[in-house]
Amino acid sequence: MSATENQDNTEVLEEGSKNILLAIAAQLTKGMDLQRVALPTFVLEPRSMLERITDFMSHPDLLFEAKQKDDPLERFIGIVRYYLSGWHIKPKGVKKPYNPVLGEVFRCRYKYDDGSEAFYLAEQVSHHPPRSAYVYGCPDHHVYIEGDIQPKSRFYGNSVGTIMEGASHIILMDRYNERYDIEMPNVYARGVLFGTMTMELGDKSRVACKTSDLSCELDFKTKGFFSGQWNSVSGKIRKETTREVLYEISGQWSGEIFIKDCKTGDKQVLFDANSAKVVTKIVQPEAEQEEYESRRLWSKLSEGIAKRDMDMATDAKTAVEDRQRQLAKERETTGAKWQHRFFKENYDDFKFKGLDGVDTSNKETYKQALEKSIFPASS
Repeated sequence: MSATENQDNTEVLEEGSKNILLAIAAQLTKGMDLQRVALPTFVLEPRSMLERITDFMSHPDLLFEAKQKDDPLERFIGIVRYYLSGWHIKPKGVKKPYNPVLGEVFRCRYKYDDGSEAFYLAEQVSHHPPRSAYVYGCPDHHVYIEGDIQPKSRFYGNSVGTIMEGASHIILMDRYNERYDIEMPNVYARGVLFGTMTMELGDKSRVACKTSDLSCELDFKTKGFFSGQWNSVSGKIRKETTREVLYEISGQWSGEIFIKDCKTGDKQVLFDANSAKVVTKIVQPEAEQEEYESRRLWSKLSEGIAKRDMDMATDAKTAVEDRQRQLAKERETTGAKWQHRFFKENYDDFKFKGLDGVDTSNKETYKQALEKSIFPASS
């Protein structure tokens, strides 16, 4: 893939925008945490991180297909395929989603061609440090996903890296709650001060299932200065106890990804982003949303970005952030402790409250509880 073929992942900034970034960079030190640094609105993608997570729910057919496989290895390969299908969806250029504010919520539902439904909810459970908890459930297919993301941005001179801590868990409920644990790669923006800005995924990622004794170590590779491909990913599926390599994965997460059987040498397409169909999510109109639902909360900021009115966007962003600082100061003064609305802390994880005491083996009971807890006003 040439530089021109990678144009969706690159962006050439105007001189004024570049000068703003240079002025910000002059105040930073290498390795500095960027959580408390106010970024200019021209680097923002017009949606919250809470909504960005739904990209991994864009190809549910791959998940449902994997769940049907009786062979544990085939099922595991299907889950890996599903996970890798979530990375190709992104805005043109180098953009980052909004940092959610404490208590912010994004929720949506899905209606699939086979008549099944699914529900998604994310809540910002911590602001310093940032942490987003989320849940997705499709009772008709006995699938449940839960997890949290803890992005930590660092300044590295001519690049910015977002270290993606946290984990996602895919649970197949009618497979005796078989669980797949997923760790994310990191995200890098190169050329933020000099050259062309480029977004890349980098470093290690992992999918593992203790029940089947299988793991997949993935390596998202950043392009070298003189060699290498854009958006490359490679990996190996192993038997955990013996470390035997069963399959090898190679390709580009933005295009075709291949899988090779190490015994037979047979190589096939695992996933092709070019022909994949993205499922549409259903989000309530902003007028019907609560004050702290993502699209309503950030509506003026998104409007400013859409109009390319950076003054309007900056004013809207500042208004939301100033209000948050005021609320945080009030809590500090009164000694009030923040209470999570939809999730509860469980050791180092966050668990969704809406299914406490619910018999999730009963599809109808599971569905009613999930819908009622995520959309209480409409269920």
